[in-house]
Amino acid sequence: MAETEMKPADLRGILRYVPLWRDHVFVIAVDAAVLRDENCASFMQDLAVLWSLRIKVVLVYGLGKALRETAEARGLRITDQRGEGPTDEVTLKLAVEVAGVIGQEIMEHLTANGLRCSLTNAVRATEAGVIGGVDQLCRGKIEKIDLELIRQLLASDVVPIISPIAFSRDGLSLRLNSDQLGSELAMGLGASKLVYLTPHVGLSFGADVVLNMTVDELRAALKGGGDSLDPDLRGKARYAVRTIDGGTPRVHIIDGRRRDALLTEIFDNVGVGSMIYGNDYARIRPARRRDAMYIHAITQQAVDAQSLRPRSRQEIVEEIEHFYVYEIDLTIVGCVCLHPWDADSMEVEAVYVQPFYQGKGVGRKLVEFCLIEAAKRGAKRVFALSTQSFPFFRKVCGFVESGAEVLPAARRAKLEQSGRNSRVLVRELAK
Repeated sequence: MAETEMKPADLRGILRYVPLWRDHVFVIAVDAAVLRDENCASFMQDLAVLWSLRIKVVLVYGLGKALRETAEARGLRITDQRGEGPTDEVTLKLAVEVAGVIGQEIMEHLTANGLRCSLTNAVRATEAGVIGGVDQLCRGKIEKIDLELIRQLLASDVVPIISPIAFSRDGLSLRLNSDQLGSELAMGLGASKLVYLTPHVGLSFGADVVLNMTVDELRAALKGGGDSLDPDLRGKARYAVRTIDGGTPRVHIIDGRRRDALLTEIFDNVGVGSMIYGNDYARIRPARRRDAMYIHAITQQAVDAQSLRPRSRQEIVEEIEHFYVYEIDLTIVGCVCLHPWDADSMEVEAVYVQPFYQGKGVGRKLVEFCLIEAAKRGAKRVFALSTQSFPFFRKVCGFVESGAEVLPAARRAKLEQSGRNSRVLVRELAK
């Protein structure tokens, strides 16, 4: 594959997102087909970049393609390729051998990129037994994960490498499915992301790849037409739903053979594959006319501190169609206004969260909701004007500081008339 030259703009794009993910844990589950691809070295460099940005990575690897190819080369018949069905002694013995080779190759790559790493026995398994009347033989099921050991490795700047061959209490080797293993690790560690690196461009339930979908949309798609998915992706899709239900907010399914795929998916507005996300915004609803009095009351403290511009109750009533509120137990704890200026630009304003709920991610979710809503309406950018909250927009929400010339003419004139000398921050949206 051709080398691509990094531009200064690419670096700025990465740095915009770094504060969002610093010290977070990502679980990366990589298929053997990706590890055996010519782009594998580039993928390993991507992992090193994440680690250098203080993003903690746990690496899980699969065996499928390598196991099948090794069996074919030796003329052996295996009973299961993915670790989802009965695994006989011949298949297990070969899987143990292939797992050892791939684990060694991973450590070689990570070492070449200056990373410390460790293959662990942190996963304990037990025999799967008989399922649906069929003896699963040497297939295992996860009994326990030593999460403390993994956390200690991460705290010591060591990349944990997790093999799909686990051990029973008695030291018996058992075969696991790596997709399930990645899911269990993500949920157990409270990971911010689970990323499946596959030889597929993403999820598709028809002609086109789905770039973004909620977990509820994916759940419905699996019930209605999941059989149209490649078998390799069906399992990942099911585990994506389970992982998000278990508390991990984002699952990505991307083509790991594509150069820079991992970094692009994480640090670019558009991404390169499918992102499935939980409904973080269920508590956000459009404001109603009767909410205007309450919005006016709760924002007065910010108005008095001059962090929000003054708005009369009547002004809020007149703009109520642009307001959204964050509600907990029928109580409004935050608000935001998404104001359209022209076909391309919308403004996020009046972001406020009641003091007791500040620092809990409510403000970030309100702004993220506005970004999604603006994109749905066809806007190309969202901007915010701020005198005191610009660090929040820049560091937490990924906005970039700019000059007033990026504002629509009418908004620029209004800013000049106000005399507030607000800073201008912009977030470009995916095209």
